[in-house]
Amino acid sequence: MSRICQITGKRAMVGNHVSHANNKTKRRFEINLLEKKFYLPEQDKHVILKVSAHGLRIINRIGIEAAVELATRNGFLKK
Repeated sequence: MSRICQITGKRAMVGNHVSHANNKTKRRFEINLLEKKFYLPEQDKHVILKVSAHGLRIINRIGIEAAVELATRNGFLKK
């Protein structure tokens, strides 16, 4: 599975390494991705999600049920 946040849909960006001599080479800006286990009380089961740090803040703010529902509606998570 690729390195994409299952709550926000964030993925790696592409940019340049720029040396002191102004030489440019391609590089990737990876996201801060964590694998976390969450408990869904309405379904009485645990789910493991790949979540970015920003995705964790969203889950803390709106709750896991609302975050999972929002992610499935936006197409980032499949049920």
